[in-house]
Amino acid sequence: MSASSGAVALRRLASMPFLDRLELAAAAGVSDRAAYRAVAALERRGLVRSLLHGTERLRTTRRYHLTAAGLERLAALDDEPVETLLRSRPVSAQWRRILLERLDAVAAIYRLTASIAALRGAIGFRWYRAMPMDASLVLRGGGVLSILRQGTTADRTGFAKRLWRLRERPDPGGVLLLAPDETRLRHARRLLATAPFPVLVALEQEAVGAGPGEAVWRPARVRGTLGLREALAHAARGAALPAERAPARATLPPDLDAASGPRTPGWLLPARLGPAEKRTLDRVADWPWIALRDLAALLGCSRARASRLVVSLEALGLVARVPAAGGRLAATDRGLAMLARRDRTAVGLARSRSSPASLDAGAPGGWRDVRGRNSRQLLRHLDHTAAVHRFVASLAEQARAEGWEVAQLDPPRRASRYFRHGGRMRSVHPDAFGVLRRGGEQWACFLEWERRAVRPSTMAARLAPYLRYYASHRPTDDHGVRPAVLIVLRDEITADHFLRVARRELDRARVTLPLWVSHETLLGAEGPFGDVWRPPRRRASGTLLAVS
Repeated sequence: MSASSGAVALRRLASMPFLDRLELAAAAGVSDRAAYRAVAALERRGLVRSLLHGTERLRTTRRYHLTAAGLERLAALDDEPVETLLRSRPVSAQWRRILLERLDAVAAIYRLTASIAALRGAIGFRWYRAMPMDASLVLRGGGVLSILRQGTTADRTGFAKRLWRLRERPDPGGVLLLAPDETRLRHARRLLATAPFPVLVALEQEAVGAGPGEAVWRPARVRGTLGLREALAHAARGAALPAERAPARATLPPDLDAASGPRTPGWLLPARLGPAEKRTLDRVADWPWIALRDLAALLGCSRARASRLVVSLEALGLVARVPAAGGRLAATDRGLAMLARRDRTAVGLARSRSSPASLDAGAPGGWRDVRGRNSRQLLRHLDHTAAVHRFVASLAEQARAEGWEVAQLDPPRRASRYFRHGGRMRSVHPDAFGVLRRGGEQWACFLEWERRAVRPSTMAARLAPYLRYYASHRPTDDHGVRPAVLIVLRDEITADHFLRVARRELDRARVTLPLWVSHETLLGAEGPFGDVWRPPRRRASGTLLAVS
């Protein structure tokens, strides 16, 4: 290893901790071979160390960081005190903890950054702790780009406030936004359509794996898609690199703790969990009180495999089998905190919503004793909750068998939609929302598992929010297609009554509503893909393919 290549690697890992070797090569503007050799030499000398990391979207790779000896060596090379280095680069113990907590997001942003550097050459880079953007890039030849990532657990209101803060700050240059799904991509695009700076948005899973010519980036202001090369030409522009106040503390980071199990520090968990375990934790957090068999169906694996994944998460204190819920699964406070920190959302808010912890350790247990308000209500109506879980699990299982990709399955909190109607803010609050894809075909649906609508007035009240929603253009604006509305009643008689009420309400409102109705007995026998769905104006039932 030449002295210059080693110094380049040290400086790059100081400004961008936890790069893998290919990302290091791209960001530093050196060959892959030179990066591999430089890192190997630094590792032999104890100046860098690595950890394994992977996500559902990115394969497992080794990510590198400077050791205390590496920081001292870099300080000597740059002829500056170590303390200055700790305050000017994201290498202090405090910064390391932040980046490890966000390591899944860090990896996605680094992968995008490497793609940009492959097109534009070596870049400048800066991480942010608390600013609206996650990071900013300085491109060779001029131009500043800010990158934002919206995490899976980020809620609508919190992320909207983050975007508002971005607009209120001095010019961030161009903005590249990574969204977790199509619905939230469209929401963010609407919020930034009038921003005074160029904005491009893309789905994270597409952006991190796309080649330079693949058109995955969408301008916020106009229709169309761009490849990364065109996106950079559109978005990158001259601006001052956003600055952030230096942290109050900057201490030398110790070697990473090798502790495992419940003793593993929370900030180290993203580097300890494998992609399958992370995916399992996400599903359990999305669907509190889920049974193991339904979790296995959502994951697309055997029940034995799902059980092993759950046992691994239980050993780390991230998932618990709750006796008050008959041994069903829920993400613990520790698991919720890990997901919240990964996605830059409030830990306290996540726990207040979804914590399965008991309010009183000495209490006998039961739904009244659950701390999280959403979890409490889901446990209170456990029969209803379990029925929804069985439906989405069966939908995922049958969809895969029919060759469909399960692109999106949202729990109630993320399935809600807000819109204006008659000068007022309105909403729909379904039990689930799903998107299936096959080839170029896409199908979406809202699910309402209805057990309380037994009188005509109650049935009409259940339909009213959807009639208002579908009277507008928002269903298509929110999803790109008009989702079907699937309503499941308790039995055939109730379903017949509901269809009569639906015909009357549709005639009165003069709204085209893609409504399909079934009942629990029929669904239990044939599943969501069976010949079980009836529209209001046809006596014959149909399948989901007919619904689409």
